[in-house]
Amino acid sequence: MTAVILQILFSSLVTAGMWLYAPDASRADLEARYAAPPSIFVEADGVRVHLRDTGPRDAPALIMLHGFGASLHTWEAWAQTLSGEFRVIRFDLPGFGLTGADPTGDYTDARAEQVLAALMDTLRVPRAILIGNSMGGRIAWSFAARYPARVRKLVLISPDGFASPGMSYGRAIGGPTTARLLPYVLPMPLLRTTLAPAYGDPQRLTEEVVDRYRDMILAPGVRDAVLARMEQVVLEDPVPFLRTLHMPVLLLWGEKDRIIPISNAANYLTVLPDARLVTLPDLGHVPQEESPAEALEPVKKFLSQ
Repeated sequence: MTAVILQILFSSLVTAGMWLYAPDASRADLEARYAAPPSIFVEADGVRVHLRDTGPRDAPALIMLHGFGASLHTWEAWAQTLSGEFRVIRFDLPGFGLTGADPTGDYTDARAEQVLAALMDTLRVPRAILIGNSMGGRIAWSFAARYPARVRKLVLISPDGFASPGMSYGRAIGGPTTARLLPYVLPMPLLRTTLAPAYGDPQRLTEEVVDRYRDMILAPGVRDAVLARMEQVVLEDPVPFLRTLHMPVLLLWGEKDRIIPISNAANYLTVLPDARLVTLPDLGHVPQEESPAEALEPVKKFLSQ
């Protein structure tokens, strides 16, 4: 009897595994769907970078850096509005989207900054305004500290950087043990549950957006890169770096952010020499997706000053 039960259990697990199993998507199919013009691919420090570069070439340059698990598509609504007045550059960071894996296998922030500097050189952008969300915000301010002459202004949207309760500086972020299953499974209900807290109103999270996030995660090499990033990224105390940033900084924060709470804004305001905070009462962690026009208004005002 026990042998029969074990056999049934094993068969059930195999069946469930086959149902949940999610192989990498076809790169050709993903590029056909998500990399139509104005998307292009350029090489930057050995990485084949997926980017969109729109707007007048002689206008001030804006470079947009997405958050963890996202892609350049998170900025499309903003880019369409801003491209009339600015040169708007947004790209998939190494390890994400259609840029995919970095051949070096290095997913530290220092490496991301190195690729960003090389990309600016490739595009002949000596200086730019950086706009970063979450992890992209952390990379933006860290890049500005390392290359201050290359950054005019910073727009930081719910930026990462200060250690959350229970975390400490000088240690890898790591991840849950279950994350080891990521290269093999990606159930849609789980993905939606993961994405929903990023919205102040989860009802605004459309199936189209969920599908896009899933497709970008299934891009070849991305899931292994995500795991590598969690193992490699080590948070450093941001205070010494932030104190060196003398360019104007706009902090934009959704009051309903459940990923990086708005209380973190006080940490930035305490140490940044020239920063102002604008809060968005009804929005969450990705206001540029949730309510693009509303979230863009204070950014446009900041850029015009």
